[in-house]
Amino acid sequence: MSLDLLIPVEELAVAHTALQSELSLGKRIGLHTRQEGLPDLKGASLAIIGILEGRGAADNLGTGKNLELIRKYLYQMFPGNWHSKIVDLGNIQRGKEITDTYYIVKEVLYELIRQNVVPIVIGGSQDLTYANYRAYDKLGQPVNLVSVDSRFDLGELDPRINSYNYLHHIIMDKPTNLFNFSNLGFQTFFNSQEEIDLMDRLYFEAYRLGEISSDLTQVEPVLRDADLVSIDLGAVRMGDAPGNNNAAPNGFYGEEICAISRYAGLSRKVSSFGIYEYNPKHDHREQTAHLIAQMIWYFLEGYNLRIDEFPFESKRNYKKYIVMVENETINFFKSDKSERWWMEINYTHNKTQKSTLIPCAYQDYLTASNQIFPERWLKTFRKLN
Repeated sequence: MSLDLLIPVEELAVAHTALQSELSLGKRIGLHTRQEGLPDLKGASLAIIGILEGRGAADNLGTGKNLELIRKYLYQMFPGNWHSKIVDLGNIQRGKEITDTYYIVKEVLYELIRQNVVPIVIGGSQDLTYANYRAYDKLGQPVNLVSVDSRFDLGELDPRINSYNYLHHIIMDKPTNLFNFSNLGFQTFFNSQEEIDLMDRLYFEAYRLGEISSDLTQVEPVLRDADLVSIDLGAVRMGDAPGNNNAAPNGFYGEEICAISRYAGLSRKVSSFGIYEYNPKHDHREQTAHLIAQMIWYFLEGYNLRIDEFPFESKRNYKKYIVMVENETINFFKSDKSERWWMEINYTHNKTQKSTLIPCAYQDYLTASNQIFPERWLKTFRKLN
């Protein structure tokens, strides 16, 4: 589908950019404006897209509007020593029906991902993650989805998709491309015990807010293995992000959600990134818009610091550690360049012995050394066999 369906960046954001320093981010990225039209995608690595759709928001009426507030703060920031070409392609308008919006989002994001341009989505209700996920259908690849959210969003099975049940549709609807789902930051009192048990039965990964806050580095391997990252602002504490009707007293702090965004940018596997559920009606002094702009900045920073490394490509710059756990041999690889870790999983598929590498942390190596299977290894092994 042509990108001509995108409408220009809001005039307010463009006018604000004109007042900024020539060194500001707004002056360094290609903007879709009424005067200039769509920027050239040739050589572009990242594309910002707003989605003016909020009909799927559960208890958050008013989302999908005033995205110029986010852009205003983003454009006035200064880039780091970045090498990538960034464009802002403007907005996707809401369709006559919400399914029309889903279709346009799916086609536009597919076109960008196909061209190796990473879309940075600002919206809009989190059910748009479903449309983002469906953008991978034509690519014919398994998808690892990471959701930063206080809720799993399994909801009730209802033909109408909303921000509280979109994951149910991702799991059940065909084609089924989902290989792994990981939740970062769930809060137990927002999720039933049945949902928590279902996460475990499906071999999905779920990390409690307190667990992550005590050691934020443990999210890095999870995000390193993600294709699609979706952030619900409800995962951020109300004091730091009031612009959400579902904001709660507890959640990630502003600096924590920015660090998570940076980890997502650092992952060379992440090919789409979205921030959802911004509601300007509740945004005191535009605090949440400012925070979202900083989250995008940190994602851009991470992207520009990506390192091309993977042990299967070349093992010359990696140290190998062999650990026996019961009757299983687990090979660990540590990069000399970044000191990041991977672990190898041997499995049987169609009576053929195969192996794959998944990102892990030093703690997983220590766990295996203590004769305990690392949780990530165990869940992936069970899914593959």
